[in-house]
Amino acid sequence: MPRPRHCRYVSATPSVTYFKPRGIPLTALEEVRLSVEELEALRLADLEDLTAIEAARRMRISRHTFGRTLAAARRTVAAALCRGLALRIEGGTYAVASAGQTAADKERKQMQKIAVSSEGPTLEDAVDPRFGRAGGFVVVDLPDMTTSYIDNGASQTMSMGAGIETAERMARAGVEVVLSGYVGPKAFEALTAAGIKVCQNVEGISVGEAVERFRKGELPFADGPNK
Repeated sequence: MPRPRHCRYVSATPSVTYFKPRGIPLTALEEVRLSVEELEALRLADLEDLTAIEAARRMRISRHTFGRTLAAARRTVAAALCRGLALRIEGGTYAVASAGQTAADKERKQMQKIAVSSEGPTLEDAVDPRFGRAGGFVVVDLPDMTTSYIDNGASQTMSMGAGIETAERMARAGVEVVLSGYVGPKAFEALTAAGIKVCQNVEGISVGEAVERFRKGELPFADGPNK
């Protein structure tokens, strides 16, 4: 069963939604469709010149999802220009991000227990980029930032199934969101089944910095495992 698509956030709905080659009647034209979120990806990357990470944050999606969306948009526009097709902009899975809180922002603020894969037991320790075989997890209870530590050493010694075992350990601890670097397919599926959100590609910073970036909305929820 395919995984449901997560909502992509766009700054506004497009004011112009149709383009056609000059001098050719509509009845003689084929057309291609560009979704609203694909147009937003083009705008952020090619007009605002944002990096993939910055643009993904704007749209509340993972960097990999943004890359796929942008690539699809560029293919569609290239087809319209090179083959002389009409271009219709409509549809997609999107919502307009208001000046206030988005649905994702509200959901984020309701989350109270965050687990960060860590190389040590404190907020000052570095994020461990591994999920399944992380040495442990610093669990942060918001909003007061009290911490506890979950040792994950038993999963490090497993030849198989470390990601699933670690995900089950998170579920037993009542964790609501995991911040880590790499989360594989089986681990991601187990976390999703337990209702735990995932923020990926978090590395090179301390646990405390990761939590602060999450609270600011700078770490999008992943809609699939790392590739």
